[in-house]
Amino acid sequence: MEYYFSPLAILAFLQVLLVIGISIRVIMNRPPSGVALAWLLIVSMIPYFGAAVYLLIGERRLSPKRVARLDKVREDLKEIAEITVAEGLTNVDWDKHCRNARTMATLGLNTANALTFGGNNLELFSETRSILTRIRQDIDAANTSVLMEFYIWHEGGLADDVLNALISAAQRGVYCLVLIDALGASAWWKGAQPGRLKKAGVLLNSALPVGLFRSLVGRTDLRLHRKIIIIDGETAWTGSMNMVDPGFFKQDGNYGEWIDAMVRIRGTALLPLAAILGGDWVAETGENLRQMGRKAGIKLPAPCGDSDVQVVASGPGSQGNSLLKMMQAMINNARKEVVITTPYLVPDDSLLWALRGATGRGVRVKIIVPETVDSFMTRHASNSYLDGMLNHGIEIYLYRGGLLHTKSIMTDGSISMFGTVNFDMRSLWLNHEVSLFVYDVSFAQQLGRLHSEYLRDSKRLDAEEWENRHVVVKFLENSMRLMSPLL
Repeated sequence: MEYYFSPLAILAFLQVLLVIGISIRVIMNRPPSGVALAWLLIVSMIPYFGAAVYLLIGERRLSPKRVARLDKVREDLKEIAEITVAEGLTNVDWDKHCRNARTMATLGLNTANALTFGGNNLELFSETRSILTRIRQDIDAANTSVLMEFYIWHEGGLADDVLNALISAAQRGVYCLVLIDALGASAWWKGAQPGRLKKAGVLLNSALPVGLFRSLVGRTDLRLHRKIIIIDGETAWTGSMNMVDPGFFKQDGNYGEWIDAMVRIRGTALLPLAAILGGDWVAETGENLRQMGRKAGIKLPAPCGDSDVQVVASGPGSQGNSLLKMMQAMINNARKEVVITTPYLVPDDSLLWALRGATGRGVRVKIIVPETVDSFMTRHASNSYLDGMLNHGIEIYLYRGGLLHTKSIMTDGSISMFGTVNFDMRSLWLNHEVSLFVYDVSFAQQLGRLHSEYLRDSKRLDAEEWENRHVVVKFLENSMRLMSPLL
């Protein structure tokens, strides 16, 4: 007896096998339930292509070479941490802080090996052109080293002034090292500026390069989203801003210029920022972290100010979802007020419950987001969360002065989070991020004034008005919400 199986039947059978195989893999990897269900839906409903996408980006998979390099970096960082403790750079007078500060710092230490550094001066900058001008001035004054890493570098405007300052620094013998994400700055890498930097003697490398072969050994959408500058081992910058002039960046959108903020740091917290940047460089190049530090003239920085700062890095190579736990703790510990700024509002369930629990305790929660953003899927997925937030008393403000890109949280006028992480699942689970947790009332006041400026240019979202939007719009938003864990 002969059996005939049509090509269509064979393809259908293979698809069933793929769905079963990947379902088993997803279940055994135990991702969060929302992430697991989203992937199972994609793999089941989009034959073959869904399975291929999962195998490419479905797991937080690093190449074996990168894992080995990161393990070596952790060993070096452990030794550096022991030296900083012995030298007293982590001595903090917790009695001057609110009672939640010490428990927050302990959480960061236990989940991210993040020490709290005392003696820092933090200056908050919120006007992007002033930021670029001051960075250029700092580079012009550099004598020893300039270390930089960014997600995006974009040609044009004042960003070119920074590039020219970097070239001049390298030509006069300053040790200059730059790490830029391969995908975030893909257009820039194709231009002439990378060649100009290399020709001047700047050590330039792309972070997390993409390609077909690399997709087989590691996930290609795990991006370096950090923004850090270290100058002469004395001055550091970090925050939300990429190396772009907003007057020249993404001018084809209808959301206005990007609105960012950066903090300029002098003091002991420079050391962990330099270590994070150095670790990222070593992960790409395999160089020795200690030798790199000696070339850059990085030494133990002297205390300079009254702010106590904990630098928390996160990413696929780290353990314990430390940044997510720190954000949860900030919200859960709040007693009076929580103010959040983020360009992308796609929280996971734990953050949603923390926000709802805060309003249930009588805490006033304000979230400031841009009225429009540059991502269709993220915009609609974000909108799907607003109903539930508004119904639980969370105040949503739509910023109308441009695409608000600042990422911050401030609670009770005393504890602040400021850095690169968005209030979304991609930032918390997939990207390499860095954030400052600042235990200092004076910095909280600086951040509070910035929040007030944003609120003046914002419209508070009315719950009843929002509820009356068209049912087709609601369906689109809820459909995009299914993709939330993957955005």
